[in-house]
Amino acid sequence: MKLIQSISFVCGLLAVGLMKSSLASTFDDAIKTLEHRPGFFDVYYDKKSANVYLEVDNLEQEFILLTSLPYGLGSNDIGLDRGLQGGSKLVQFRRVGDKVFLVQKNTYYRADSNNPAERQSIKEAFAESVLASFNIAAETQGDNQKLLIDITPYLLQDLMGVAKRIAQTKQGNFRLNSALSAVDESVVKSFPNNTELQSILTFSGSDAGQYLRSVAPNNENFTLRQRVSLVALPDEGFEPREFHPFSGFWSFEYKDYASSLTEPMTKRFIPRHRLKKKEPNAAVSEAVEPIIYYLDNGVPEPVRSALFDGALWWNQAFEAAGYKNAFQVKMLPDDADPMDVRYNVIQWVHRATRGWSYGAGVTDPRTGEIIKGHVTLGSLRVRQDLMIAQGLTLPFANEVEQQRQQEMALARIRQLSAHEIGHTLGIAHNFAASVANRASVMDYPHPLVTLNDDQSISLNNAYAEGIGEWDKQVVKYGYGDFGDNEKTMLRKIIAESKAKGLQFISDPDARPVGGLHVDGHLWDNGSNPADELNRIIQVRKVALNNFSADAIADGRPFSQLEEVLVPIYNLHRYQVEAAVKLIAGLNYQYAVKGEDDFVMQPVVRPQQEHALKALATTLSPEFLKLDPTIVSLIPPKAYGYSRTRESFPSKTGLSMDPLTIAEASATHTLKNLLHQERLTRLAQQGAFENLSASEVLGQLTQQLTDVRQHHGIELQIAMRVLVAYAQQLIHLAKQPGLAIEAEAAIMSELDALRAWTSREMGRTRKKNQRYGYYLSLKRLLDNKLEHLEMNRSPVDLPPGSPIGG
Repeated sequence: MKLIQSISFVCGLLAVGLMKSSLASTFDDAIKTLEHRPGFFDVYYDKKSANVYLEVDNLEQEFILLTSLPYGLGSNDIGLDRGLQGGSKLVQFRRVGDKVFLVQKNTYYRADSNNPAERQSIKEAFAESVLASFNIAAETQGDNQKLLIDITPYLLQDLMGVAKRIAQTKQGNFRLNSALSAVDESVVKSFPNNTELQSILTFSGSDAGQYLRSVAPNNENFTLRQRVSLVALPDEGFEPREFHPFSGFWSFEYKDYASSLTEPMTKRFIPRHRLKKKEPNAAVSEAVEPIIYYLDNGVPEPVRSALFDGALWWNQAFEAAGYKNAFQVKMLPDDADPMDVRYNVIQWVHRATRGWSYGAGVTDPRTGEIIKGHVTLGSLRVRQDLMIAQGLTLPFANEVEQQRQQEMALARIRQLSAHEIGHTLGIAHNFAASVANRASVMDYPHPLVTLNDDQSISLNNAYAEGIGEWDKQVVKYGYGDFGDNEKTMLRKIIAESKAKGLQFISDPDARPVGGLHVDGHLWDNGSNPADELNRIIQVRKVALNNFSADAIADGRPFSQLEEVLVPIYNLHRYQVEAAVKLIAGLNYQYAVKGEDDFVMQPVVRPQQEHALKALATTLSPEFLKLDPTIVSLIPPKAYGYSRTRESFPSKTGLSMDPLTIAEASATHTLKNLLHQERLTRLAQQGAFENLSASEVLGQLTQQLTDVRQHHGIELQIAMRVLVAYAQQLIHLAKQPGLAIEAEAAIMSELDALRAWTSREMGRTRKKNQRYGYYLSLKRLLDNKLEHLEMNRSPVDLPPGSPIGG
């Protein structure tokens, strides 16, 4: 019996030995015919099957997983642009039996503690996510075990949510077509700190929408490139910096369950690049490693030089923070991959239409350290600014003006380059910079168009040059090297910014249509929104009086004058959006207890009345009327050309429609002024002897029903505006959750409108043109929303943002 057991034991050992030998041989055999590409992860490529294998030799290793689109769809509306980033994930490979899982770690819920049990309790309390499962193609045995996993199926998934985005934008029913997708051999690369794997993905489907049809060569299939990047975690030594609401930076945050009871659990830091002085105690020092941005070498001149110059503005801010040549700009080497995480890139992206530019990047999910900045600049935005300049100054009558226009457009491109790079440095929008002498490139700038003494239009100071005072303070906060004195110096910088009179208001307070901050506006100018609206109204008047065929070049159809006219006629649109915030507005700051004198003051009544008067001007027939000479200049579209969304809205078929143009402009003012939240605030502040909702509506009704003074085209415009006003009130009255005090003011005004309409019908002959108008208005008021939805859809302006960027 013992002999049998001994023989069995020996045979077992031999079997194990043979197994080890066989598996080791299997691993070597498996990779023998594959192309080996060593790097962060060793990659093996099977040229025959186009399969990709990854060698995993450390299951404990955490790394960053990124997805992106190196080749885009070309539609701003759909948003699947070249260079689109999919976000950073902290991941780890984990073996489970004969498979390997790709696991995303939960980095938001943590315990910053030296107690392993405390850290383990958080790990067990909150979920992680298994992102993928891989088959083990081969493995070795022993202490330094290596696994060979087939990553091909993962690369051929829709990791960027392309099909979902197509559905969300209502561009059809499309799904990934595996038969028409494959790994892209040209990007199966591995470098010391990152591995780059790319696939060619084809999506097939039906019912392609207009945006998709306009960019894809085939309505049933379109093909993109998708990138998967596996990135090594940065070396230790990065020092997170505390977030402050007035710092000007975005916030990187997580929950720390090891916080003491007297400390907040939410820890907030700023996202930023790693930067240190070579000489920490020197007032000015070079950096240990400078921040270098690389400009896409596919950008044509003169735009290339403008982008380069604008990007380099940031060195002014780093110099103010005590650095020498710490921020550098270079041309991207010809053999460099713009998606490679080793390069901060300014990428020039083409789309079918003008659109937004972006500043994004790759960050360490643990610390907020920015590993790669990636700027996406839309190539058509410079042309939009050029067109605005053409409509303002009629360059094709004067070659000198053509040069001035190009200078204005390039000035905007410099500012745009600096703006988007600012985001990749971790910096947020500052929409209050325009009130402080254009103190930041992180605002959205409207061209500052002025009038010369002879009432001619000047573009000389359209856009600010160089980095702003606010931007210098922000870089001091985020990148200054303070050693052990950091906390004190950060507070000093915040106090210094406030002492300089600088303000900071960002997206949550500036973007909403119902917003109320007196200084936080997009695409505005001037220190007082109402005064600037009155000024821009005068500039618009001069521009329209001068408008002629010289706004386009010889050889272009006269019908193309319409698209040049659009931003000139609507030159006031963004200043309207700024001025309405004075109505039931507030002046407030991101105040911090112990640092600030708390400020939250309502706009005083005289200021609100001043703003209301300026806004009312934009509703008058005199303001909205297009001169007949302009209308007579613009025929229906020439053969080979067609109306686009950049054209004016029209209800007259092929011809330009001056009445609908006027209606769209007035509707824009009314929608902003009579916003549900603004009316509610008006109704509430009226109880404190400030301007009330009833007063605002009463003044509008009085102005808009004073139609007897108007005749001809002005009467037609007046009635269009009056009907648009009634539509907006009816729309508001039907909103769910409308506050009762706002509803009371609206219903009272609708009743007053009905009474006025009945009186006017009673005193007007049925054969009179006005009687028909009154009858139509009565029908609208009586039928309320049902008639509005079925027969009178509100008219919108052509797209505005981004207005030249």
